[in-house]
Amino acid sequence: MTRRIAGLWTTAIVGLSLGLGGALAHAESVLRIGMTAADVPTTTGMPNNGFEGMRFLGYPIFEAPIQWDLSKPDGFAGIKPALATEWKIDPHDNTKWTFVLRRGVKFHDGTDFNADAVLWNLARYYDDKAPQYDPVASSITRARAPVFKSAKKVDDYTVEMFTTQPASYFPFQAVYFLMSSPAQFAKMGNDWAKYAAAPAGTGPFRLTKFVPRETVELEKHPGYWDPTRIAKLDRIVLRPIPEATTRLAALRSGQVDWIEVPPPDAIPSLKAAGFQVMTNKYPHVWPYVFNVTGDSPFKDKRVRLAANYAVDRDGLVKLLNGTAEPAAGFLNPSDPNFGSPQNKLKYDPAKAKALLAEAGYSAAKPVKAKIMISSSGSGQMLPLPMNEFIQQTLKESWIELEFAVVEWNTMLVAFRQPPAAPQALGTHAINISLVSSDVSTFYRWFHSRSFAPTSSNWGHWKNDQLDAVLNKIEVTFDPGSLAGGMRAANEILVDDPPWLYIVHDLNPRVLSPKVKGFVQAQSWFQDLTPVRMD
Repeated sequence: MTRRIAGLWTTAIVGLSLGLGGALAHAESVLRIGMTAADVPTTTGMPNNGFEGMRFLGYPIFEAPIQWDLSKPDGFAGIKPALATEWKIDPHDNTKWTFVLRRGVKFHDGTDFNADAVLWNLARYYDDKAPQYDPVASSITRARAPVFKSAKKVDDYTVEMFTTQPASYFPFQAVYFLMSSPAQFAKMGNDWAKYAAAPAGTGPFRLTKFVPRETVELEKHPGYWDPTRIAKLDRIVLRPIPEATTRLAALRSGQVDWIEVPPPDAIPSLKAAGFQVMTNKYPHVWPYVFNVTGDSPFKDKRVRLAANYAVDRDGLVKLLNGTAEPAAGFLNPSDPNFGSPQNKLKYDPAKAKALLAEAGYSAAKPVKAKIMISSSGSGQMLPLPMNEFIQQTLKESWIELEFAVVEWNTMLVAFRQPPAAPQALGTHAINISLVSSDVSTFYRWFHSRSFAPTSSNWGHWKNDQLDAVLNKIEVTFDPGSLAGGMRAANEILVDDPPWLYIVHDLNPRVLSPKVKGFVQAQSWFQDLTPVRMD
C-alpha cells in the first residue's frame, strides 16, 4: 500500500513537472516597442506616420511585389523579390514592366494572392472611380510612386505595369505597393474603417488588436510563405510614446523592451545599465526644405547658400551625443556618389553674412523666415531642442526664425500640398526628415515634374541642369551606369541648394538586454522576424 501511494505520488510529480515544462516551453514571447508616433499608425494596409508607420505597421503585415533586403548591417539596403519573383523592362517599350508573381502565397484570411489582387490594390491607390478607392492611402502612395500609370493582367501570375514615362528607378517605387486582401475588404462591408480592425496582408505578422492612441498588437503568422523568415516572436505590442523622456521612463521601468530615438544625454547611463544602444548609418537627411515661391526669402539662391553656411552642424552633433553626422549635401559625404561640388558647405558665419549682405540683408535688416517643425515623428529625431539650437546659431548670421509647431501627420499632409496651400500655414520652409535610399528619391524630391501635389518637390524648386541629369537617369536601365548621374545630381544640389542640409541621423534605438537576434539594417525599415526574447 505504501509503495502504491509512493508510486502514485511520483507519477503525479512527474506529470506536474512535464506539464510545467510544456508550459515553459510554450511561454509566449512578446516584444513591446515604444514608437515616436503620437498615435498608432493606420492599419488599413497603407499606414500613415511616415516611414515609422511603414516600419511597424506596414511591412510586418503587408508586402509589395518587391521588398527591401534588411538582412545585413553593412551597406545600404538594396531590393529583392517579394510577392514578385522577377521583373523586367520591355526592351521595345521602356514604359512597360512585366512582373512575375510568386505562386502559393495566401493572405492572412486564407485567400489567394494573384494578379487580380494586384490590380485590385493598384486601383485602390490610383483609380478614384474604383469601389475600393482609398483617398488617404492614395495620397501617400501616389507621392511615393508618382510615375505609375496603369496595369494589365496577363495571366493569374503575370502583371504588366506601365509608367507615365521611362523610369529606370521604378522598382524602387514598387516597394510601396502594399497588398491587402480584397476578400477581407468585402467581408468588412467594403469599408476601410471597419477593415482597419481586422486587416489581412501576406506578411510574417498579422494584426490582432487595435486601440487608437493607445496600442496595437501583432502576432506571428505561422503560415507565412517564406519559411526562412517565420517570426521568432509570438507577439509584438506597439505603443505610441511621442515624448522622448516618457519613452525613456517606459524602458527603464520595464513597460517596453525597445524604444526609438532615446534622449541623447541618457545614452551613457543606458549603456552602463546594460541596455543595448544601437546606431547605424542609413539613407536619411534631416533638412529644411525651402519654399522658393511667393514672398519667401529663400527664392534667392544667395540666402539659401547663406543658411547652409550659418548652421553649426558640429555643435548640433555634440548636442545629440554623436547620434548624427554633419550634412554637406543631399547624400552623406561618405557616400561614393557624393561627388565633388564647388561649394563645401560648413559652418562659416563670415561667408554667410557676406552672401546675405550681397542679397541686401544686414544685422539691422535680418532675414525673417517662418519654419514648420513637428513635435516628434518618423525620422524627425529630437525636433524641438534641435530647432532651438538652429534658431540660436542662425540668428548670429542675420537669419531670424519663427516656428510653427505641428503634429507629425499634420506636417505630412502639408508636405503633400503646394507651398501656397493653407496647410503650409504660410511657412517658408518645412523641417521634415527625408530618405536618400536610391536614385528614385532624387526624382521625387527635386525634379520639376515632381512639384507638390504631383509628388514631393514641396518647395517648387527648379534647376534645368538637374532636370536634364535626371531625365538621362530615367532612360539608363543598366544599374551600373547610374552612379555617374547620381554624383552629378548631388553636386548640383550642393551648389544650388534647394534645402538647408543639417545632419544625417544614425538611427539610435535602445533595446533591453532581453532582446536578441536583431540586425540593424542601414534602412528606415527593419526586419523583426529574427528578433527573439530571452
